[in-house]
Amino acid sequence: MDDIVKMIGLKNNCTFCGVFRRQALDRGAALLKVDKLVTGHNADDIAETVLLNILRGDIARLSRCTSITTGEDGPIPRCKPFKYTYEKEIVMYAYFKKLDYFSTECIYSPNAYRGFAREFIKDLERLRPRAILDIIKSGEDFRIATTTKMPEQGTCERCGYISSQKWCKACVLLEGLNRGLPKMGIGRPRGVNGDHKKETKKPGPAVKSIESKQCGSLDF
Repeated sequence: MDDIVKMIGLKNNCTFCGVFRRQALDRGAALLKVDKLVTGHNADDIAETVLLNILRGDIARLSRCTSITTGEDGPIPRCKPFKYTYEKEIVMYAYFKKLDYFSTECIYSPNAYRGFAREFIKDLERLRPRAILDIIKSGEDFRIATTTKMPEQGTCERCGYISSQKWCKACVLLEGLNRGLPKMGIGRPRGVNGDHKKETKKPGPAVKSIESKQCGSLDF
């Protein structure tokens, strides 16, 4: 991320970190041949995500971001057992049990878009402690109209990772970095995925393709 930030600057760097980290988890899980991938997302994280997806108008993610288990149709489902547990409760438990945990913020996160949602939710929580759980409940109760067109899942032509575009987000970001165009994969689709009509493909054997193909590498 230090090298990436030198190119992209202090804005949008969380996009790179999030995309690469998620794919690294999936690829690592595939190599280990695990049945499920469990993450530590807590109630604060879920509430922030609900709000962010509303602000972005991301209907596809809004419809699934509150689910405790996602990707059940895929090779490795993801689980969030701390969905209803407040972040402060987890920190208090770790403190009193004398568990090791990281309490420092990423040095590149202060300018992250999520930070504004986090600050807003913390202000709401001071006024009404149940605000976080209420936001999650609202996210659970959202219903997407049947006429809404949703992205169809396929696989990346370059690395075989799950993608609704010709190339997955990680491959697009890496291509932009290697071509000296770090903002190519930021915002609306353009570049590799914006030059053509989206092709619909049936999902292939994702685990096998993830294990056998690499996403690419940074040339700098």
